[in-house]
Amino acid sequence: MAVISGIKKEKTGALVPLVIVALVLGLGGFLFWYLQRPAPPQPGPVLSEEARTYIRAGGLKLSGVEMKAAKSYMNQMLVEITGNITNSGGRPLRQVDLHCVFYDPYGQLVLRDLTSIVKQKAGGLTPGETKSFRLAFDTLPESWNQQMPQLVIARIVFE
Repeated sequence: MAVISGIKKEKTGALVPLVIVALVLGLGGFLFWYLQRPAPPQPGPVLSEEARTYIRAGGLKLSGVEMKAAKSYMNQMLVEITGNITNSGGRPLRQVDLHCVFYDPYGQLVLRDLTSIVKQKAGGLTPGETKSFRLAFDTLPESWNQQMPQLVIARIVFE
């Protein structure tokens, strides 16, 4: 019986380091996954009620929106979205920001990009005025469905 007891102790003694190594590897794998996972999307600017009313009343219109893709000199895909924005309302605008929302083939969000298409430095947008815009994307996720992104007015800053 003493021999059996000794064998059990040897097996138990050898098992402890294996359990410790497995726990350390498991914890290391979890930490690697946790640090590599994508950050949750940051909430963008909230469209004010005043801006929503302006849009609902037809104050802003996007037109002639087109998407083109080409390879850059570094063999990278460059996607370009061009169009026009018209201020059909009666108020001058200092800034207009858009969310460009890209999806995968399953309808899952893969990228939401916030960009200004009207800026105060470029003179804003007066009532009745139309300006063209150009949006360029060179780092779109491979999972993107290759379709026109959803363009959503994210913010309007009035004069």
